[in-house]
Amino acid sequence: MNCLGLFLAVSMHLGLEGDYNAVHPHARCTVDNSIAGVYYNSEDRISTYLGKEFQLTENGKLELGLVTGYKSEDILPMVRYKVGTWFISPAYETHNGGENYGLVIGWEIGK
Repeated sequence: MNCLGLFLAVSMHLGLEGDYNAVHPHARCTVDNSIAGVYYNSEDRISTYLGKEFQLTENGKLELGLVTGYKSEDILPMVRYKVGTWFISPAYETHNGGENYGLVIGWEIGK
């Protein structure tokens, strides 16, 4: 059984002040509803993650897990909602001494 998927995502960061990478190559292994992968994140670093994928509607999925590779913390929660090739995820940053919350909206293609 081959679990490997290769993807490319393009994202927009809304409500955040930082200058973020918008192109994210991504490799994932999916077995049943368990997911594990690696991607080039918005901070120009490599992230790895483990989680679960939940089918909510015919085209809608919720991904929940833990992710590494961000400057703010060693391990962070991961939440992403996908509809077809589109996704949305909550975002958090510390910037210029303050905290901001926002959204990452993107489009991902691959198999």
